[in-house]
Amino acid sequence: MTMEWNAQEYEVLAAPMTGWGARLLERVELRGDEAAVDAGCGTGRVTEMLLGRLPRGTVLAVDASAAMVEAARERFAGDDRVRVECVDLLELEVGEPVDLVLSTATFHWIKDHDRLFGRLAAALEPQGRLVAQCGGEGNISRVRAAAGAVMEEERFRPYFEGWEDPWNFADPAITRARLEAAGFEDVEAWLHEEPTEFGSVEGLARYLRTVVLGRHLEALPKGEGEAFAAAVAARLGEEGEFVVDYARLNMLARRSA
Repeated sequence: MTMEWNAQEYEVLAAPMTGWGARLLERVELRGDEAAVDAGCGTGRVTEMLLGRLPRGTVLAVDASAAMVEAARERFAGDDRVRVECVDLLELEVGEPVDLVLSTATFHWIKDHDRLFGRLAAALEPQGRLVAQCGGEGNISRVRAAAGAVMEEERFRPYFEGWEDPWNFADPAITRARLEAAGFEDVEAWLHEEPTEFGSVEGLARYLRTVVLGRHLEALPKGEGEAFAAAVAARLGEEGEFVVDYARLNMLARRSA
């Protein structure tokens, strides 16, 4: 089931993801006339940067969240270089193969990476490029531990019976093998750390509630989500550091000819 997002809050809090997208784009040499897909476009902040590199190109911006798609459509209203669609990436189809698939902070929400990479390969021209980053092995391990402890508290425990983590934080070796099996070559995959600090426990709780703990909050009755996120943030801040311990999985690859 697709998770819905609070697009307005995400837009305010998306600086970390936008920064990752900007650095991702620095790795790509572009002519400026490519056809691209932004796979998991969110509210469109990274899409906007991509369009800045494609003065003669086009972008199909897709996201599975209706709220994110609505926000992105508002952002690009009147720009005929971009089309925004509500699409599950596991069902992605494009009318004509594209030159580039870009993705930031999305793939870790998708459990079936074999199918995902197959759909992305099918969307690309031969020698078309995949440039992506998502959460990888070890991502938010402190956050996950803190959330797990709060889930065991008497107040919240009944709502998490049979709980499974919603993420797929893969390692580089498995990712390389999956991409090659899906029809990619020249595959590079590596991890790097992106610890992200917040100025207060309140700021951290707001970020966790909006960006990280959405699936947890879906399991809770209305009115309990804020308390849950606040409790997770408080545990993370017990040592005086309000940090989300991000580990990013980077991917560069070309579709095989």
